[in-house]
Amino acid sequence: MYFDGHVHTPFCPHGSTDTFEMYIERAISLGMKGMTFTEHAPLPQTFVDPAPTKDSSMTHEQLGKYFDTLRELKKYYRSKIEIFTGLEVDFIDGYEEETNTFLKEVWPELDDAILSVHFLKVKNNYFCMDYDENVFRDLIEQSGSLSAVYSLYFQTVKKSITHSFGKYQPRRIGHMTLAKKFQSLFPTDFSYNNEVEEILTVLSDRNMYLDYNGAGAVKPYCLEPYPSNWIIKEAQKRKIPLVYGSDAHSAKGLGQGLDQFVSTATLTSPLLLNRAE
Repeated sequence: MYFDGHVHTPFCPHGSTDTFEMYIERAISLGMKGMTFTEHAPLPQTFVDPAPTKDSSMTHEQLGKYFDTLRELKKYYRSKIEIFTGLEVDFIDGYEEETNTFLKEVWPELDDAILSVHFLKVKNNYFCMDYDENVFRDLIEQSGSLSAVYSLYFQTVKKSITHSFGKYQPRRIGHMTLAKKFQSLFPTDFSYNNEVEEILTVLSDRNMYLDYNGAGAVKPYCLEPYPSNWIIKEAQKRKIPLVYGSDAHSAKGLGQGLDQFVSTATLTSPLLLNRAE
């Protein structure tokens, strides 16, 4: 079943102005049976967006319109494609309580959700790690080394999985290897296999899922999906479900990265996962 479980919208301040209808019509033309709109959830109100342009997410004031729009689109397109209402929620170390309160507030509206790490805390400062190569270089300098950045990133991802949001727990972890976004500029000379295996173990133990994110395949300094194929194979050994997500920020981005998916692995969809629960 061809399903895109990670799609952004015109509510994204760092995305395109493509309309919801443009995304949906493009999905239908690609033969998709369903899709989840997962706009960046509003950041905690006490958290200052560290992105230089302060455009990491939609605002709290926009949530109502976002949910209302999707409610109408679901009705209009129900005979052509199944649309899920979702959010990509940030796990921010130190803001777990605020995030839990937010999840409790929006949970009745959600069909689906992704939990992602974009912000890393170093020396009491937060960095939007995937903003651009310059911010990533600053992050390396403040952390002391590239290996320290990778270690902190994977530690934070693991913490996002092991922290319990109770019944409001997003089940899917977004772009697990986002630290590799600038890998051709900052190549690794160390192994992070142990960190990856630890994450896969806790994912399996908690019956959670992985976002197979095609966006990395079109990032000029990455050129491979998140996560890498060897990680996909390890996830499959542990029977961790993989949900394809284009992470599209424009309608033309739907379907990106699928051509690099390892042929021996299997993708599933929230359509199947949610109905199995």
